[in-house]
Amino acid sequence: MYPGGHVLIGIALRTTLIYAVVLLGMRLSGKREVGQMTPFDLALLLLLSNAVQNAMTGPDTSVLGGVVAAATLLLLNYLIAELSGGNRRFRKLVQGQPSLLVHDGKIIAAHMAREHVSLDELHQSLREHGIAGLPEVALAVLEVDGSISCLKYDEIKPTASTHLAHRKFMKKHE
Repeated sequence: MYPGGHVLIGIALRTTLIYAVVLLGMRLSGKREVGQMTPFDLALLLLLSNAVQNAMTGPDTSVLGGVVAAATLLLLNYLIAELSGGNRRFRKLVQGQPSLLVHDGKIIAAHMAREHVSLDELHQSLREHGIAGLPEVALAVLEVDGSISCLKYDEIKPTASTHLAHRKFMKKHE
């Protein structure tokens, strides 16, 4: 009735492998794909979870097998979060880093293309931030969670330290 220990260890190992593959796939799909869920994304997520379920538990359909798979996923998620919080390099590997989309009212087309952000999405984000047009934008950044942060010129107080930090950010993202 209950699976043996070797079966449960196998479930945990298969679940770990599937988690790594899905995490890699989500990371490679880009920040915008993770940040905004359309009905197509929801359908993909549901089908993906159904597709990998058998790969995680194999022929085992016991409650205990499902509990081991779920517990393994929760543990892996916790460990990734802990490692990300304490290790900046690991966090950048797993989450990525922000991308500058607009600087001084000018769109950085190469970054927009690389991040798969359309002009419509950018303009929608500007409207959400109460910005009428690109000439008002000091910076627009695609954050690691898929959201777009926008700063108007009047929101930035130019000081030597912010100017130097801004220049360093620009050099890093060129």
